[in-house]
Amino acid sequence: MLSKQRYIFLFYALLVIYLLANTYVLVNKRNFFYLFQLIPVGILVAYTTIYHIDKLVYFMVFATPLAITLKNLGVSDGIDLSLPTEPLMALIMLVYLLNQLKYKVTDNRILKHPLTLIIILQLVWMTLTMLASESVLVSFKYLVARLWFVFSCFFMSSYLFKDKKRIPTFILVYAVSLGLVCVYTILQHAQYNFDDKTADWVVSPFYNDHTAYGAVLAMFIPVMCAMLFQKNNSFFVKMLCSGLLILFILAIILSFARAGWLSLVMALGVLITLLLRIKLRTILLVLVIGGGLFFSFQEEILIALGRNNTDAEGGFSNNIESVTNISTDASNLERLNRWSCAIRMFYDKPFLGWGPGTYQFYYAPYQLSKDRTIISTNFGTNGNAHSEYLGALCEQGLIGSLLVFALLFATLYWGYRLVYTVTDKNMRLLTIGVFLGILTYFVHGFLNNFLDTDKLSVPFWGFLAILVCIDVYHKNETTTQDVEFAKE
Repeated sequence: MLSKQRYIFLFYALLVIYLLANTYVLVNKRNFFYLFQLIPVGILVAYTTIYHIDKLVYFMVFATPLAITLKNLGVSDGIDLSLPTEPLMALIMLVYLLNQLKYKVTDNRILKHPLTLIIILQLVWMTLTMLASESVLVSFKYLVARLWFVFSCFFMSSYLFKDKKRIPTFILVYAVSLGLVCVYTILQHAQYNFDDKTADWVVSPFYNDHTAYGAVLAMFIPVMCAMLFQKNNSFFVKMLCSGLLILFILAIILSFARAGWLSLVMALGVLITLLLRIKLRTILLVLVIGGGLFFSFQEEILIALGRNNTDAEGGFSNNIESVTNISTDASNLERLNRWSCAIRMFYDKPFLGWGPGTYQFYYAPYQLSKDRTIISTNFGTNGNAHSEYLGALCEQGLIGSLLVFALLFATLYWGYRLVYTVTDKNMRLLTIGVFLGILTYFVHGFLNNFLDTDKLSVPFWGFLAILVCIDVYHKNETTTQDVEFAKE
């Protein structure tokens, strides 16, 4: 009792001291007033980090869709940082590493899981290619960002997801915040009569362009569907999921993000194979045969695609038809230009590559005049290699690209395996939703790359952590418990 009273007295004493100091700063040091207000915020973050790290992770996840970069705030034209998420990620990474070194908080089964091993190999190889980079400073910044993405969203989440109730909380915290961005974007878009030309920038300042926005929407649509049909979710959670699902479908349609639409179609195809219980090796065999036929008849196919001159402008149907337009569509042609540059860069540095994150600074001389488009540039703007696979190929060499493909095929293997082996029906539904969600990004990765941003890294590495934790901890559970949003 005395101890409790002592803490109460200490709290009020510190509060009075802070108020008096705040008054002094306001009167005598007005220039430092706003900076002084960060003291209680710092104390709150420190307290949460020490005693409630899961709440700090949830806040980081919630803040991600709403985060704004320093460039968008007009604060910096050089070093960019997404606030408040990336500083929080760095803090969470530091806390995780300290705890891992002292207490070994991560289960060895997690560390030895094939998906985890591939991720670790990617980080190791990225470090080696950073040392041999054409611009070590650029690659070092890229590597540091990747480290706090992976440690805060994969390794820390893997620790938290021992408790399966935290999995839907993680998902819904991000989804609710993304829903707020959707409402803002749709209202902004409505002022321009939902014109497709404005869809690219109405997502600002929360997303750089509509393609990243469409990619994250595609990731969450399958998950919302899965959670909607889970019988153990509360009525409130089901209503929330149904509302978010409708909002996300509307938002991705209005985003005019063709890569997002394509990734959802591919996810639907995978879902059909799961329902029909088609084995993965059968699917891979069909893909190999299909790839062989494409290369055998590539000239005829390219001639046929060249006849399509439907531009993305002009409405929803035109956007769909323009997906295969490689004759007049500037976006498609520029993507081909960037891919060609990446391949030519790989030929010059096939083993260690040019260095992580360096593509945009060195690709310009590799553009051919016949490949340039009206939106081509020599200044590293308008995105990078537009492919997770080709970007890794030119920046990290052949091994870097193979590791990305290894992560893709390992995810496919373990995803199919989990769907067929998870015993609890509700957990199986969640597994299907997360698996399809992560696959939408792997499909999207053939056309764009966004894993250098917090917006896509949080769900991507988080979803992979969910699959690993279901495999290690939850696939053989037979008891069904209520999984409610924010019950913790």
